[in-house]
Amino acid sequence: MDGGQYVEVAPGVRLWAEQRGAADAPALLLIMGAQASGLGWPDELVDALAAHHRVIRYDHRDTGRSPWAFDERPYRITDLAEDAIGVLDGLDVARAHIVGMSLGGMLAQLLIADHPDRVSSATLIGTCALSTTDHVRPDGARVPVAELPGIAPEILEEWAKPVEDLGPEAELDRRVAHWRLLSGGGIPFDAEYFRALERRIIAHTGRYDTNGAHGRADDSGMLRTAELAGTEVPTLVVRATAEPVFPPPHADHLAQVIGHDTRIVEIPGMGHALPREVLGPLADAILEHTVQFRTAP
Repeated sequence: MDGGQYVEVAPGVRLWAEQRGAADAPALLLIMGAQASGLGWPDELVDALAAHHRVIRYDHRDTGRSPWAFDERPYRITDLAEDAIGVLDGLDVARAHIVGMSLGGMLAQLLIADHPDRVSSATLIGTCALSTTDHVRPDGARVPVAELPGIAPEILEEWAKPVEDLGPEAELDRRVAHWRLLSGGGIPFDAEYFRALERRIIAHTGRYDTNGAHGRADDSGMLRTAELAGTEVPTLVVRATAEPVFPPPHADHLAQVIGHDTRIVEIPGMGHALPREVLGPLADAILEHTVQFRTAP
């Protein structure tokens, strides 16, 4: 079951979505990060998951083929989480396993907290907890959330630079350089792999610019400290050893915050990116997690 379609998630808001896998297999929704098209989930990973699931990936607002209209119709980050529910509704999916990366991992937490009846299981990658609960180190010391390791300085420096329109090839160069930083250095960087990924995303989108809408959206009202602590949604947290945006203590903190039925899987060398080398281990980890909690779509 291949091919894209449009799903109305709110009045006048139609998002592009794609499904792969058997229609009667348990649904699995992939939720990408900020300013990232659904095609940011590499085909190799999607196909591995689609051998066992009805896999759905989609373009957030202001990405890919979905509407680019933030300036005319601003929204909150929490609205992006409700969009995910809108995608499930539009595709007649009652419950789904969800996998979220980066901002997508935060949106997944909002779904765990606000719509647990729609979530069969959750996998959280490269993200931080939407909670004010202290982190407890192995030695028992308590660490306030604000004192957990921050984003690598070189990435903050890159994010602070204005994005200039110097043409599509220069934009590809910029995106590849960005992926090099996000990859974290734990695995040899394959520039051509990421260039091909971004070239495909640009072709899919039909434009090569980016508007930074998710960075401008209202991010208030996202904390879910009590709701996450009380959830019964089975959750897997991926600890990426070379993660430069939310370094490994964040994965441990996230598992502590959710607590109930939460497991951690470590992927050596993984950063804040999805190079070929991590796709097999990541697919295996997700499928080992979801097989325990599979339900009909």
